[in-house]
Amino acid sequence: MVFEAPPLTLNISAVERETGLSKDVLRVWERRYGFPRPGRDDNGERAYVAADIARLRAIKRLMDVGLRPGRVIHASLPELEAMASARAATRGGQSRPEPEHGILTMLRSHDAAGLQHALATLLMRQGLQKFVLETLTPLHRAIGDAWTRGELQIFEEHLYTEQLQVALRTAINAFPRAVGAPRVLLTTFPGEQHALGLLMVEALLVPEGAQCISLGAQTPLEDIRGAALAHAVDVVALSFSAVFPLRQATEGLAVLRRQLPPAVTLWVGGELTRRVRRVPPGVTLIPDLAASLDALASWRQRWREAAPAQYNAR
Repeated sequence: MVFEAPPLTLNISAVERETGLSKDVLRVWERRYGFPRPGRDDNGERAYVAADIARLRAIKRLMDVGLRPGRVIHASLPELEAMASARAATRGGQSRPEPEHGILTMLRSHDAAGLQHALATLLMRQGLQKFVLETLTPLHRAIGDAWTRGELQIFEEHLYTEQLQVALRTAINAFPRAVGAPRVLLTTFPGEQHALGLLMVEALLVPEGAQCISLGAQTPLEDIRGAALAHAVDVVALSFSAVFPLRQATEGLAVLRRQLPPAVTLWVGGELTRRVRRVPPGVTLIPDLAASLDALASWRQRWREAAPAQYNAR
């Protein structure tokens, strides 16, 4: 008699780690789209099979390059892979300049020490703001293309993110603590795990003399309000990735806007801003990294005009 082993399954926490999709997103898609449709284990917990995890990873790669979940979520794995190849074909066929090629090679060869040295060297040569604006944008695109084509594994992309965070944080901490305006609180909503964009914005603002207070990712709305009041901030800056539910973001922003003092400006950046058709009142969209410097200049101009004596005192 031959016994077949049951298929390998993962619980929702493991799927979150494997795909980069939050538990909330997985549950929302289950209700809205009927996919994924996990089984249940002996404890009644969600149990996802390998085939669904492969599709989820492919969907996540396509969303990272701008496709909406409703457009791709019902596609088969071969169809998703064909979409990914088509999206990456234009740039993928071109030779990549340094440092993109070198960093991709280090990621594929798992050269963590070399990657750390390369990022630190580029940052030192270019300076913090130029590194963020001129190097990271094409580098992210190159890594995104490789990820879309399935040429990078999740752990390799995580290695890049971790090493980049270390390099940016080290450079930011080298600046003296600012005492100027504005004070900017940086964080994300619960369910939004991607905080790299916030760190990049901080890397642009700190050299301009802004005071940045980072709470990291996934801060409850009431705690965002409490931190904004406790630190007497002028700006609350939030980041949303492409996979964050748009309705959840807009509803949360409306609630937070009502909870914050009118004088506190609310900045919203990240890939989700591309899907926003109507800007909520009292919210400033930051569509790209360079726009954060424009927003800073605009804020300071308004602040000078409203309270020149206070501005000069700070």
